[in-house]
Amino acid sequence: MKFTKMHGCGNDYVYVNCFVEQVADAPYLSRVVSDRHFGIGSDGLILIKPSEKADFTMDMYNADGSNSQMCGNGIRCVAKYVYDYGLTDKKNITVESGGSVKYLDLNVTDGKVTEVTVNMGTPITKPGLIPVISDKKQVIAEPLLIDGNTYEITCVSMGNPHAVVFVEDTKAVEIEKIGPLFEHNEIFPERTNTEFIHVIDRKTIDMRVWERGSGETLACGTGACASVYACILNGYTEDTVTVRLLGGELKIQYDREKHTIFMTGPAVTVFDGELNVN
Repeated sequence: MKFTKMHGCGNDYVYVNCFVEQVADAPYLSRVVSDRHFGIGSDGLILIKPSEKADFTMDMYNADGSNSQMCGNGIRCVAKYVYDYGLTDKKNITVESGGSVKYLDLNVTDGKVTEVTVNMGTPITKPGLIPVISDKKQVIAEPLLIDGNTYEITCVSMGNPHAVVFVEDTKAVEIEKIGPLFEHNEIFPERTNTEFIHVIDRKTIDMRVWERGSGETLACGTGACASVYACILNGYTEDTVTVRLLGGELKIQYDREKHTIFMTGPAVTVFDGELNVN
């Protein structure tokens, strides 16, 4: 099976072109390729497939084999793949992921995609749709007890659930210890991604992320979008924010008139290879 390893801000995935390749057991394959010692090494697996309602479908799996509805960094790399490898010649494409369609604008330099802007859609704050168990209309700065400490969480869905926590120093967060406790907390029926945010100023934030099914990753596009919207809900930032992640930077813009979030960031090809799937 031929594959391509790509990353967006260090959030790396193995990509398979399912227009020509067949994957019989995607959850198993994702666990195999994601292993950084015995496999290729990645945060998961992304399959590029045909779609009946968009130009392409992105089918995404986390490192533990669980299916995920959306990945902001991953979808930018899908755009780069389909353009760079000749599956399309359009610079404005649509990609279906988790049943919804995203619109992407491709920035092309010397025949290759270097940066992609994604219309990430409308942020969701209704608890039942995130989902998070709460009797409030929105979960904004609500206390949650984790390992004997109380954290204030703001919950947002960008197609997948996020719990945003504001901290004084992201480097001081014991993410390997408390990340799983957030992810598997009983108030999150489908688990959750957790973002730890330090607000630098009204236009810049630092972010670390614990992703459900993958652990700490160098970046999370949907998490960056959810975090900026959480900042806006709490009155901490303006509507256009640079998000500094361990793997790079993303520009997130909230359009109040359209109630829509746009994400702009890089997409990078690491290498191509072949894998004996047996």
